[in-house]
Amino acid sequence: MADARAPRMQLGVFFNHTGHHIASWRHPRADADAHVSIEHYVRLAQTAEAAGLDFLFFADSAATAERRPESLRRSAQYTAYFEPLTLLSALAMVTKRIGLVSTATTSYNEPYHVARKFASLDHISKGRAGWNVVTSGNAAEAWNFGRDEHFEHEARYDRAREFVEVVHGLWDSWDDDAFPRDKASGVFLEPSRMHHLNHNGPHFKVRGPLNVPRPPQGYPVIFQAGTSEAGRELAAETAEAVFTSQLTVASQKEHFDDVKARMAKFGRRPDQMKILPGLTAVVAPTESEAREKWDFLQSLIHPQVGLDYLSMLLATDLSGLKPDDPFPALEMHDKVSSHGMFKNVVGTALRDKLTVRQLWERLAGSRGKATFIGSVAQVADQMEHWFRADACDGFILQPSYAPGELDDICTMLVPELQRRGLIRVGYEGATLRDHLGLARPASRWRENGDTRHFP
Repeated sequence: MADARAPRMQLGVFFNHTGHHIASWRHPRADADAHVSIEHYVRLAQTAEAAGLDFLFFADSAATAERRPESLRRSAQYTAYFEPLTLLSALAMVTKRIGLVSTATTSYNEPYHVARKFASLDHISKGRAGWNVVTSGNAAEAWNFGRDEHFEHEARYDRAREFVEVVHGLWDSWDDDAFPRDKASGVFLEPSRMHHLNHNGPHFKVRGPLNVPRPPQGYPVIFQAGTSEAGRELAAETAEAVFTSQLTVASQKEHFDDVKARMAKFGRRPDQMKILPGLTAVVAPTESEAREKWDFLQSLIHPQVGLDYLSMLLATDLSGLKPDDPFPALEMHDKVSSHGMFKNVVGTALRDKLTVRQLWERLAGSRGKATFIGSVAQVADQMEHWFRADACDGFILQPSYAPGELDDICTMLVPELQRRGLIRVGYEGATLRDHLGLARPASRWRENGDTRHFP
């Protein structure tokens, strides 16, 4: 199902301190201390902005992942790192145009907290903020917030739906012209342009108003990453950008068509959402050089790290498996947070008859997303194929190690995509909504009484 859209892809970049590969910190071109180095992130942000990328993206979890001691000893993934909204506020001061997107869970926050923080980031950055809505994927988070286990899957999404509704309402607490700040008349704000939300729902009771003025973008851009049935419904109703984890163009095309088709029942058009699969792009001047880069990274994986990585990705204890065992036909269970990820990963392993080692090697650099390896032209060809097939609106790049691979992407791959006319050269607007071609939503309190969130 193609929609009317500009023939250019969106391109963001997902930073995961030393990189997305599970052995990234050992690479000579990675900063091993990235998780506590603001200088590292400043360099990455400015490199991405110089290349004209649309946004930076940060994941988050309010817990350290449970790992066996040997795996914990040898892995830089999911342990200790900066809180992303604090980090993005700092990066807003050393960048001017690139979007700034952060994850914040609806499971272990309150809507008022999230609305206030992202409204503040949008003002600090002059309209570049985005919120990635998640329902928490790390089982250990529950233990830090007074619970023995996560909310049940469907209940998490019910809470998330109402959570987003409340946050939108709080962002509309003040009209755009509520603060005249007129020194001559002595009028700082106009009380008639302040609105109480008075929300009273199944999960939340919130009076308002928010104590931050309406964000420059109206609403920071809403991202979402769920691929289960409930996740697709939430995306169709609320998301403006969707981060997907499909591993083939066929499965990505199915997801694209399905989610875009669901939007109509919520009064939304397909062009009001961008669907962006995660992608690890390993590029070099030649295919053999790219393969050599990848093989070197793979050689750095410790087997215990690889096995624990799969256990975490699938929320399943795989400690009894040996690296060269055939990967088993696992059944979905209640502890699985991302149903879509589970189905994609297990389905790929069974379809391609992979061993445990082969599966972790396939997923090692991408956190369960697609990986394209080859010459600059070959990788650009694959990206163009997915885009021209109406399977996506662009990609979220996931450098396997940083800063080295981000440098390669920005100096080799980005110019090739620009040469083909697939992405713009430089910035044409000032806000994240401008970069993504998304309209600024009007307040629900505007005079004509139209209360839609997505006009």
